[in-house]
Amino acid sequence: MPQTSDSIEHRFIESMGRISRFWGFSKLMGQLYGLLYLTQEPMNLDLMAEGLGVSKGSISTNIRALERLGMVKKVWVKADRKDYYQAETNFMEIVTGILQEREKKEFDNALRTVSECLKEALSFEGSERTDFVKQRLENMQDFFNLIDQTVFSILALLQNQSKPEQ
Repeated sequence: MPQTSDSIEHRFIESMGRISRFWGFSKLMGQLYGLLYLTQEPMNLDLMAEGLGVSKGSISTNIRALERLGMVKKVWVKADRKDYYQAETNFMEIVTGILQEREKKEFDNALRTVSECLKEALSFEGSERTDFVKQRLENMQDFFNLIDQTVFSILALLQNQSKPEQ
């Protein structure tokens, strides 16, 4: 039995919700992006809420998060004062936006916390347990520094790729 376009779109939107949740974002963020990605015309909050069957407030919260990540952009629609949105379709721009947003919040906080814990642990006299904790904290700090440097390098590469040739 052949599928209709509606059922294919519904499966895609649900899939985007699952992958979004897998990566630590809300399911609705993924569904919103999926809806906008498969929609030719810009959509306002009312249309998105109707299309996904959720409240306008939930749409508003999640669309702002998608906008911060660079996954959607606000567009102007003539003769309408409502905000309209379209999906960003340049996947390198999306990856860059997500890495910049996630890297700032998550890694800065994790690095700071591990560094503070390690500094405090280093001030204690060495018992077997203290030495074990110090070693584990040093390993974690090295790992987080490696991840931070890797993300920084990837962002630099992506930015260099997106620059027009001279």
